[in-house]
Amino acid sequence: MEITERQKAILCQIIEEYAETASPVGSVTLAKLFGVSPATIRAEMARLEAFGLIAQPHTSAGRVPTDAGYRFYVNNLEDQDEQLPALQKGTHVLEVRVGAQSRADAAIRGAVDALVELTGNLGLATIDGQLYLAGMSRLFNQPEFMDNRRVQAVAKLLDNLEPWLREAAPGEPLNIFIGHENPIGRNSEVSLVVSKFRSPYSDRSYIGVLGPTRQNYSKVMALVRHAGNMLEDIL
Repeated sequence: MEITERQKAILCQIIEEYAETASPVGSVTLAKLFGVSPATIRAEMARLEAFGLIAQPHTSAGRVPTDAGYRFYVNNLEDQDEQLPALQKGTHVLEVRVGAQSRADAAIRGAVDALVELTGNLGLATIDGQLYLAGMSRLFNQPEFMDNRRVQAVAKLLDNLEPWLREAAPGEPLNIFIGHENPIGRNSEVSLVVSKFRSPYSDRSYIGVLGPTRQNYSKVMALVRHAGNMLEDIL
């Protein structure tokens, strides 16, 4: 797949715009941003669609990212500096929530609750063999979950998540499963971002978030990574 720098930039803009608006992104919007004609943008979008990185939902004139598009984007994200202004508040909130706790289980719960607040996603962590969840209402308030079918698919995924984490034990410090990549709940159209860390309970404890595929991956990945590193350092 030979993708040009401009096509990469257009894909990134579609992903980031869609994350903010939850609406398909059209050529007129992108043409203004890139200083070219809508026809030029439509030609580039056609190439991205041929690559399977974006799709046209229903009869909308706009495009949305596919799972493959999100994967390309995530794989090409540069490591985020967690001290960038956009993340300083988030890391501070995590440090306050975790540092105020004297017990390991309370520290992990504090970190999960902070991730819920900061990302708007469902937060999760393994604590002594159990799965702690927080932020269910935040997750289901997002526009993707107006469809009851999708809510049921997510519920089924959550029912099977703890045993899957225990058995599969994802080995990377930061693990990202996007949409159909999820080994359970492939049709739930959500992304799971989890960080592995050592705790008093296990060398393979996990903390992370579950949210729609439409999300700010650079922010979410940096916060989940920071939460895992911080818990490992403190615990």
